[in-house]
Amino acid sequence: MSDLNAIQMILVVVVAFLAGMDGILDQFQFHQPLVACTLIGLVTGNLEICVMLGGSLQMIALGWANVGAAVAPDAALASIASAIILVLGGQQQGGISTSIAVAIPLAVAGLFLTMLVRTIAVPVVHGMDKAAESGSYRKIEWLHVFATCLQGLRIAIPAGALLFIPATTVRQFLESMPDWLTEGMEIGGGMVVAVGYAMVINMMSSREVWPFFILGFAIAAITDLTLIAIGGIGVALALIYITLSKQGGSSEGGSGGNGGSGDPLGDILNDY
Repeated sequence: MSDLNAIQMILVVVVAFLAGMDGILDQFQFHQPLVACTLIGLVTGNLEICVMLGGSLQMIALGWANVGAAVAPDAALASIASAIILVLGGQQQGGISTSIAVAIPLAVAGLFLTMLVRTIAVPVVHGMDKAAESGSYRKIEWLHVFATCLQGLRIAIPAGALLFIPATTVRQFLESMPDWLTEGMEIGGGMVVAVGYAMVINMMSSREVWPFFILGFAIAAITDLTLIAIGGIGVALALIYITLSKQGGSSEGGSGGNGGSGDPLGDILNDY
């Protein structure tokens, strides 16, 4: 992988800026790892490996959530920075595990930038209060835009700084890492992804969905099936379950007109 050209660098900074803003707006999901890494891969010509990186990071980030005053790790910075490192490193699929391992401390470090930007935003809010008292609604709008742009710069500036590091330097640094360190980071990255899966399953697990988890893991072990085929099977099972749920929950679904027992499959099986 050679150094990025000027247009690619500008597009990367634009993607980083959008990811930073949407981390607060939460409207277009640019800050989600799968979206952010995919966009970085698209503008740099490394779509496949960046999609793979984004998919792995997405499973980790699904377990991240803001709880009260506790702010979750910065998924936007982790996604953008790790994707840039992966692209500049030129290790293709071999560098994904290392990028995942690097993304975690970057996500935690992003909390400092978040704290810094939110501290700067305090006087901006006071400025909005004064503008509201004077009836200057136009000023309030511009202050909103300014505060949102600060969030974009929170990611765009570190991304721009990474882009100024020559690709050969990044590649030489990654290649100079000892085998025990790279293997350890690969194992650690895999463990972090597994923890992400576990956190998602813990949030979603119930008596009704456990059979689908078991079936999904069994089907995933069949190597002849592609991800598209597995996804098609998942969609088909979801549609079947929804159809059976509607039939089992209706008054004609064998529940004796009582609106169902709460067990759709059981109601249908009782009809037979």
